[in-house]
Amino acid sequence: MSTNQGSAKWNGGLKSGNGSISTLSGALKDFPYSFSNRFEGEKGLNPEELIGAAHASCFSMALSMMLEQAGMPPEHVHTQASITLDKDGDGFAVTKSHLDVIARIPGAEAQKFEEIAAQAKAGCPISRLLSCEISMAAQLEA
Repeated sequence: MSTNQGSAKWNGGLKSGNGSISTLSGALKDFPYSFSNRFEGEKGLNPEELIGAAHASCFSMALSMMLEQAGMPPEHVHTQASITLDKDGDGFAVTKSHLDVIARIPGAEAQKFEEIAAQAKAGCPISRLLSCEISMAAQLEA
């Protein structure tokens, strides 16, 4: 079993306040975030961006493992996760995570790759954590 930790501090009101995010590993230490980063398009970190990075990295590792187990070791897997935050009643909800995947696997059969990618999408730990719709477009790179 592995236990990891992330923490956040928030100061002040929602729109006028600001916060910082840290991880136990120190990869993020007091990294700033704010309402405007999340809801007004201002450049900067926000929770959905972190979820996207977590989903993309988890999926990429799961897919690489499953491809290797199937005798199709990838040269590389590049994944981008797009997280959708929608208005939900009086609040907001993460409603979708879309994975765009490009993998280079010499000699791979497209149908087998797509089957394994679908299994990785369903089975990676972050996919299993998310209760939103998860879609994917996976392609082999020539």
